[in-house]
Amino acid sequence: MFARRAQGLLLICLGISLIGCTNSGLDFVQVSPTTQSAAVGQTAQFTAIGTYGNASHSSKQDITSTVSWASTAPSVATVNASGLVTAVGSGTTTITATATGFRGPVSSSATFTVTGSSSTGGASGGTLLSLTVIPSSITVGNLQDTGQFLAIGTFSTSPFVRDLTNSPSLTWISASPSVFPVNNTTQGTQGATAGVVTAYGSGSGVIAAEGTSSDGTIQTATATFNCPLVLPTPTNPGSCYPGSQAPALLATLTVYNEGLNTTNWLVTAPSATGTPNVIHCGPGSSPPTYPAGSVCVATYPVGTTVTLTAPASGAAFGGWSYNCAQQGVVTAAGPNSCTVVLTTNDTVGAIFN
Repeated sequence: MFARRAQGLLLICLGISLIGCTNSGLDFVQVSPTTQSAAVGQTAQFTAIGTYGNASHSSKQDITSTVSWASTAPSVATVNASGLVTAVGSGTTTITATATGFRGPVSSSATFTVTGSSSTGGASGGTLLSLTVIPSSITVGNLQDTGQFLAIGTFSTSPFVRDLTNSPSLTWISASPSVFPVNNTTQGTQGATAGVVTAYGSGSGVIAAEGTSSDGTIQTATATFNCPLVLPTPTNPGSCYPGSQAPALLATLTVYNEGLNTTNWLVTAPSATGTPNVIHCGPGSSPPTYPAGSVCVATYPVGTTVTLTAPASGAAFGGWSYNCAQQGVVTAAGPNSCTVVLTTNDTVGAIFN
């Protein structure tokens, strides 16, 4: 009698082994740690631990790379397939890991808080290793024309690439201040005009940026600003010549990828009339039919408001330069975006980590 009952139980377990008689079913998942915080541009790692089997014979496994990760607010932070979170903008988001469990979907969440702003010099820490000014040269065609330079620093700790253009730790210097004066930061926030040079005469001048590191060392980088003199003729008013100023009708927007990610980044922007993607560069397009260079250039009528976008996830987007105002409303599946009003030629930096 006992043997027959045991045999029956064995047959039942064989028949329903897929739903509980073995130790192979995922019961629940736990995200660890439950809370983390970081400054804009920094990253943090979450892990997912799965519990398998029944209460008597349970086991735990690291399933970080097999769960599906999601962020409720990609404008605050994005998360990749390995649980690595990148801080994008100030705020709080929920990071969730979801998997197919023994009795259906199971999930667990954690809270991620982003503080500070790397685009205004708020991110700190680490040693400033090098400094780059972009673009390396700007040429204008009229007196009182302006050009925007950006200063990008590389640091020893994350975030490794930061926009220092408008940082109080950076000083802009013009070799010809009476001819090509350069603005320095006055408020440390978006809307300031640090790095902007104005042509009050003709010729060529060197513009330098000096960044002071936390250990007191100084890194420098230079660029050139040009306003070439062309003398007037009976049919040509000349350029960079007194009395030859003509109101500019077009402005050029140049976007640089200054981050360390060169494999799947992407920046797009429509034309002045709304035609999609007059700016569309980076290897992140699918299929990759657009230029994959690190510089995007487009010309717009003066006064045009241009919206630039970057992927909300997958490309490790770390932020825009300070002169590109990031938008606060971003849908879960939408891109990170910013706006630029082109009153003159402008330069924007995008950082992909």
